[in-house]
Amino acid sequence: MAIARVPAQLREGMFSIAEAERAGVSRWQLRSSLWRRVGPGANVWAGVPDDPLLAIEAIRQRLPEGAAFAGRTAAWLHGLDVPPCDPIEVIVPACSGLSARRLWISRACVEPVDIVQRRGMPVTSIVRTLRDLSRRLSVVEAVVIAEMALHQDLVDLGTLGGRLSKFAEPKSESPMESRLRMSLVLAGLPRPQAQVPLYDDQGRFLGRADLYYPTHRLVIEYDGGTHRDRMIEDNRRQNRLVRAGFLVLRFTAPDVLGAPESVVAQVRGVLAQRPRAHIS
Repeated sequence: MAIARVPAQLREGMFSIAEAERAGVSRWQLRSSLWRRVGPGANVWAGVPDDPLLAIEAIRQRLPEGAAFAGRTAAWLHGLDVPPCDPIEVIVPACSGLSARRLWISRACVEPVDIVQRRGMPVTSIVRTLRDLSRRLSVVEAVVIAEMALHQDLVDLGTLGGRLSKFAEPKSESPMESRLRMSLVLAGLPRPQAQVPLYDDQGRFLGRADLYYPTHRLVIEYDGGTHRDRMIEDNRRQNRLVRAGFLVLRFTAPDVLGAPESVVAQVRGVLAQRPRAHIS
């Protein structure tokens, strides 16, 4: 990429079409591969790393008084691992005429107490954000995001309310673990315990179960990418659990996302059997 052809004042951050023209770059030239459009009338040099914050900042400059980023965009600005720009979500006063492509707009009045600053942006508070998402998303995906917030100590269970407080598990450690647990609960199975330390008869620590049914000594594990990286140790751990009398079921993303009914059927089959002896 020919840096020499890029005016120095346009190499850092976002700029408007007027700023580009003042630097000697025409509207027509902005269509070349040297530049990248990040929002309405907002561009960056193609050498600037792609960052969702650039697109969000481009929208922030157009927000009317009393508006704030909302939904997944707000959740991302609060530090949660969700896609923030597909689309960018905002809430604006009912009388606002704001519109733009790649923008999801909700029109409503937001109390000042429900708007906070995160990363220099006005966003709905974490509690308001989670409650808004719970009304729009499936119960599973709303719980997944709520559990991210619980895990990062952004909220506590008592402030969530509604179905979020009913289903959310503060001990959950990953979104896929949350989805696995929710697939069992929504199928009518008992709610498993989460992140349970397990020991053998001599009190030696064997490992921590992602999900656990103590009556049947059933350990349920979600195997993600990190499992592939440490498969040998995980297999040894599983052998120790089996020798100590635990039953272990392992599931992957294709199981949880692509065949949840099979996951439920396997767990249901174990729970339909007589409880196992020596309950830990």
